Amino acid sequence: MSTPNNNYTLKIIAETERLILREMTPDDAESAYWLNLDPECLQFTGDSPFTSIEEARAFLIKYDHYNKYGFGRWAVIRKSDREYLGWCGLKYTEDKNEFDVGYRLMKKFWNQGYATEAAAKSVELGFSKFGMNEIVGRAMKENLASIQVLKKIGMQYQYDFILDNQLWELYSATKS
Repeated sequence: MSTPNNNYTLKIIAETERLILREMTPDDAESAYWLNLDPECLQFTGDSPFTSIEEARAFLIKYDHYNKYGFGRWAVIRKSDREYLGWCGLKYTEDKNEFDVGYRLMKKFWNQGYATEAAAKSVELGFSKFGMNEIVGRAMKENLASIQVLKKIGMQYQYDFILDNQLWELYSATKS
């Protein structure tokens, strides 16, 4: 997988013990393509895979959350070798007036605590840097690993809901 070739400025948002969270750029297109090509990575998301690296690049070029809100979904990079693990971060949904935390990592990085580490930092930033008072997280009821991440980062179960004929759970955390 490619690493950014410095055609774009890499804006680091935060660091954790093992990770760097930075804005995604079109140079991440190949990594994003491979991440979304894995059916297991998409199994519980409701998303469709990119059809090509160019489609992933076009998505990243049009991604406007950073400019519009000052935050967004960030590339998760492992400090030790600068490898792209996936993405994690915050999203604002205008019609719901809601902030959510989301994450998606390549399968080879599952069960190593990276999603929890990145999601915890994202929620912390939402409260401390971006002035959010409440952040939600959603997971399909069958996605036990994702539900565990939401619980580990301090989110509390709120309710079940159905979306696209799938049963989901909603969790939330409020600024203390």
